[in-house]
Amino acid sequence: MELRVRDGRAVLAGNDESGEREVDPHSLPLGADLAEALHEWAKVADAVVRTETPKDGVASALITRRGKQLAGRIAAAMNSPVSYTDPVSGEQVSVEAPEELTSAPETPATHEPEPTPWGTGLTVSVITAAIVTVTVVSLSLGLGETSRWLALVANVLVVGGLAPSVWLGRRVPVWRWVAYGVVTGVLVAWIVLILTLL
Repeated sequence: MELRVRDGRAVLAGNDESGEREVDPHSLPLGADLAEALHEWAKVADAVVRTETPKDGVASALITRRGKQLAGRIAAAMNSPVSYTDPVSGEQVSVEAPEELTSAPETPATHEPEPTPWGTGLTVSVITAAIVTVTVVSLSLGLGETSRWLALVANVLVVGGLAPSVWLGRRVPVWRWVAYGVVTGVLVAWIVLILTLL
């Protein structure tokens, strides 16, 4: 099988009983994305060949490299070698089908989980809790001087705005410590605010 460019279209040529025959990549079991990639490459190659006068330009090198990549993908999909005729230089290169990877381990490797960094994690949680506590208490007390309802609404909005981020971050290894600190800080702030009401 040979990959060629014919009038801005990619074709695969092969020999059968009636002689040499060219077929469209869409008619072979290559997958729609590979067939489209072949036609896009052929259009660009045709345009470069028509417009570029020096045959050793950057665009020509890119066309050649992309053609070899696509020929490799065809060889892998068809599990047979593919000849590739470079549309720029006319050089013909044979691209072999990649060999199957046989070096897979027979038994799945078991990875020991990393130890939990309690010291660092709890430090991050405590610092985050302190920042959130001071922020929520300051916001609530400042707004509480104007209206207690305004302070209540602000608390609900702050907690409602933080809740989705905290919910998503609770399972991420690093961000879970921040999430724990935010939850703790909000709870401590509410306890402090309730005590100031008494």
